[in-house]
Amino acid sequence: MGVATKSESKPITQRIGRFLREVRAELKKVVWPDREELKRYTLLVIASVAVIAVCVGLVDFAFGRLLFLLQRLGG
Repeated sequence: MGVATKSESKPITQRIGRFLREVRAELKKVVWPDREELKRYTLLVIASVAVIAVCVGLVDFAFGRLLFLLQRLGG
């Protein structure tokens, strides 16, 4: 396939260790939300899901009624 790079020639344990160190370093850079932001975002997600669920439910109901009416006309 390709030529092995220097990092690929290292033992797997060293590669895993390096990966975990890099993950830890990146997680330290993350700006975590405070409690109020978390509450606000959670409520926003729940409200968005509820609105989408109602929209999908209305479309489903409309198509169900349409199919019911088409069955009555055809049969």
